[in-house]
Amino acid sequence: MSGNSFGTLYCVTSFGESHGPAYGGVVDGCPPGLALGNEDLQKELDRRKPGSSRHVTQRRETDTVEILSGVYEGKTTGTAIGFLIRNEDQRPKDYAAIAQKFRPGHADYTYWQKYGVRDPRGGGRASARETVIRVAAGAIAKKWLAQRYGVLVRGYLAQLGPLKIDFKDWQDVQANPFFAPDNSRMQELEKFMDELRESGDSCGARVNVVAQKVPVGWGEPVYGRLDADIAAAMMSINAVKGVEIGAGFAAITQKGSEHGDEMTLQGFATNNNGGVLGGISSGQDVTVSIALKPTSSIRLARRTIDDQGKATSVATTGRHDPCVGIRATPIAEGMLACVLMDHALRHRAQCGDVTPPTRFQLE
Repeated sequence: MSGNSFGTLYCVTSFGESHGPAYGGVVDGCPPGLALGNEDLQKELDRRKPGSSRHVTQRRETDTVEILSGVYEGKTTGTAIGFLIRNEDQRPKDYAAIAQKFRPGHADYTYWQKYGVRDPRGGGRASARETVIRVAAGAIAKKWLAQRYGVLVRGYLAQLGPLKIDFKDWQDVQANPFFAPDNSRMQELEKFMDELRESGDSCGARVNVVAQKVPVGWGEPVYGRLDADIAAAMMSINAVKGVEIGAGFAAITQKGSEHGDEMTLQGFATNNNGGVLGGISSGQDVTVSIALKPTSSIRLARRTIDDQGKATSVATTGRHDPCVGIRATPIAEGMLACVLMDHALRHRAQCGDVTPPTRFQLE
């Protein structure tokens, strides 16, 4: 099956299924000399792993990662970095009753139509569990970007269903299970999720990601634009149905005098373009927002058809996230980091020795 790799110079490949033996990944293109160990990947994987609170799936996975290649004596060698994450809590029996049915909103039907066969155990290859590989690959990219350029990639939950969450403090993001930037909203968010879980339904979410200290000049001018590659990477995350760069859809109602980011001797006055102009980074923060749809696997019965083309209904039991957006923050961070590292390497290869005549310093 094609479509299991992304990136040009920083290339990530994944394999595995939700209830198979393991997920594995290969990162090709990481420069040599980066200090790297299992713990660098593990700390990011621990942020997204299931069972971390009552508000997410209760599947119990340690997501323990093992680096198999590309690292010698604690440093990357420049060769392919291979790693493995074992599935430890598979329960394929949870899907026996719906193995011949197509879940509305899920990839069951499209996989069946495309390949003529599908793995019904948790969605198989279409499972959001595949994102463990993206988070691990993103951990490598995050570390390299931080050490080489001082780039910091962070994200937070900006909306849970109908509840919008204004940004308050980055420290709050790491202090609660929602990755919410305002700890004072915890009681409200927990009440909403408890009621949602009890109802058997699910909800969507918005996650915002910010990359700070991104140098000016990353990205290509027409094809391979930085914002286009970011959008493609974010849309490849399970359940993502919308991506905004900078002001995004708010630009529809803005006037040119408002949207255009004026330039002063001290830098840009605003950042409506999300740190990207003409497909190339401007030196400002790169800001991205993603919309995640409600979880497709819910306990409520819904109309569908089976693989014989007969009308039926389906209700999904088992362990599922009532809102996949709660654990999406480290995934979105990882994907943004991978794209930025890919473009950093591409820029270095073509334009690494270019010294522009005019450049203001951005704080």
